[in-house]
Amino acid sequence: MPNNHKTRCAWASSAPDFPEYHDHEWGFPVSNDQRLFEKLCLETFQSGLSWRTILSKRDHFRLAFHHFDFHKVAKFGEEDVAKLLDNKGIVRNKRKILAVINNAKRALEMVEQEGSLATFIWRYEPNENTLPPPESQTTCAESITLSKELKKRGWQFVGPTTMYAFMQSMGLINDHAEDCFMREEIDQARKGFERP
Repeated sequence: MPNNHKTRCAWASSAPDFPEYHDHEWGFPVSNDQRLFEKLCLETFQSGLSWRTILSKRDHFRLAFHHFDFHKVAKFGEEDVAKLLDNKGIVRNKRKILAVINNAKRALEMVEQEGSLATFIWRYEPNENTLPPPESQTTCAESITLSKELKKRGWQFVGPTTMYAFMQSMGLINDHAEDCFMREEIDQARKGFERP
């Protein structure tokens, strides 16, 4: 259980399930392809919605999309799409569902070309010395470049702001507030993290 007497990023107190997510997931560096793909998909579904909505439905999304195993999702056909559109546990937006299936196919291509999603994505890790203070922006040069490169490769719903949120949550950036008790822990995790 999260300690509620510690100073956290301001957003972490805006919903009951946020402290747990903030303290145990947000900002820790990730190199696992399936987890990276899951986050890209959840960011797709979040577009135009709140993260609270997506987080509360995350377990349903995981079941519906085979825990975001992109090898399986890439094979989804019309029948699967119909089932997803009928699934009350997830966000039933056809464009976003089709984008996730498309992105699973693009993920397979990327693994073939680059070796892993992680190898490709971590190339865009910003230099921390060039970043402005935490919680002060919604894009950076690297999130813009990553967005452009993914779009060039056929990915969908991967705008610069979406990619910045992805980078924050997957540990490519430590965007915890200066006075947040997690900032130092994330710094240590990033220092000890083996880049792919």
